[in-house]
Amino acid sequence: MTESISSGKFISVEGIDGCGKTTQAEFIFDGLVEAGLSVKLVREPGGDPISESIRKLLLHAEESMSDRAEALLMIASRAQLTDKVILPQMIDGKWVVADRYADSTVAYQGGGRGLNVNSLSDINHFGTYTLKPDLTFFIDISIEVANKRMSVSRDRIESAGDNFQQRVRDQYLKLCDNEPERFIVINGEQSIEDIKLEIWNHIKSKFNL
Repeated sequence: MTESISSGKFISVEGIDGCGKTTQAEFIFDGLVEAGLSVKLVREPGGDPISESIRKLLLHAEESMSDRAEALLMIASRAQLTDKVILPQMIDGKWVVADRYADSTVAYQGGGRGLNVNSLSDINHFGTYTLKPDLTFFIDISIEVANKRMSVSRDRIESAGDNFQQRVRDQYLKLCDNEPERFIVINGEQSIEDIKLEIWNHIKSKFNL
């Protein structure tokens, strides 16, 4: 998909809560800007006014939410972000860096909540026009380390518990095994600077920067 629409490239950063992906996504953005590229940084759920409204509902709903409703809202937020932000940027030849994308739904609602992974993938494909990142970094850390890093105040999904987070991590690792040409697994228990350097070296190699 990305090859057919423009010279714009799409990089995503994935991982369980507390892995440091947001920090690394920001580093990637800064590095690409310093390399002279036009870049857009987005987050999920969110990144567009409608998607941000869905984010508030997903992460801070006071009422009980069904697992399927959660999955569909996640994908609805992504569909809006893809249509209104990501694809227009890429068609214009710009690069996009995403703090989470479609793999998060497969990991969290598939692995974590136990929903059918194939069904989620099909709906993801519909919502994203089949768009996939050119390169995805999975920042892998243990649940124990993640708990130490996260704040006491947690959102609805962060509060789902250790077993949930372990299932999410396990599903991410399956995704990495299934698409080794797209995923790069990064040891998230290294120093922030070492992770930053490793990621940047992969980007330079992949895109000949």
